[in-house]
Amino acid sequence: QSKFDNLYGCRESLIDGIKRATDVMIAGKVAVVAGYGDVGKGCAQALRSFGARVIITEIDPINALQAAMEGYEVTTMEEACKEGNIFVTTTGCTDIVQGRHFEQMKDDAIVCNIGHFDVEVDAKWLNENAVEAVNVKPQVDRYTLRNGRHIILLAEGRLVNLGCAMGHPSFVMSNSFTNQVLAQIELWTNSDKYSVGVHFLPKKLDEAVAAAHLDKLCVKLTKLSDKQAKYLGLSRDGPFKPDHYRY
Repeated sequence: QSKFDNLYGCRESLIDGIKRATDVMIAGKVAVVAGYGDVGKGCAQALRSFGARVIITEIDPINALQAAMEGYEVTTMEEACKEGNIFVTTTGCTDIVQGRHFEQMKDDAIVCNIGHFDVEVDAKWLNENAVEAVNVKPQVDRYTLRNGRHIILLAEGRLVNLGCAMGHPSFVMSNSFTNQVLAQIELWTNSDKYSVGVHFLPKKLDEAVAAAHLDKLCVKLTKLSDKQAKYLGLSRDGPFKPDHYRY
């Protein structure tokens, strides 16, 4: 889910949503991505690949350092709101883009969310404080602020890839849904192994999901020799990484 659905799915469906909604030229724009988790990483890559200069906001020093070492500018929303042309929230948290940020944004700044429910962007503030709101087309609203500048809000602050596009491509969703099916089979066939509660999917099943999708991409997987497997202390058939490994 996190390493494929969130990262690679959002890397494609974010741009699809923004383009369908606005047909904006991304090249040369300043894009602000709030959050640098797996969703934020995919969104930042996508926007950069279209020629945007990407700014990241983060609360976690590890994620912030990752972003900085990938070459992104990392700053606060209080600073970034003055520079951005496109804003994307990816945090899973509330109150990321607030009224005080809207008031400092450039004219016709585009604001959207791909991280969580409609709590990341304060759409309520726009509806209560804008002097005019024009529905340009379904899921695209243009607000006139008291300072004369405009804000373009996509999908009412809800998930832009679903509100303005078709969501993730089916291939990456197949990874997530296969995970869910195998998890259900595992719980049904080996119920005595699991107490009531939330469990991580066994690494072996994660690897089985990935392996099932390789042929479609014409991937040829290297096999360990007996000597190599013994040297690494692994089974030739996996699992190949410990449960705590972060890909």
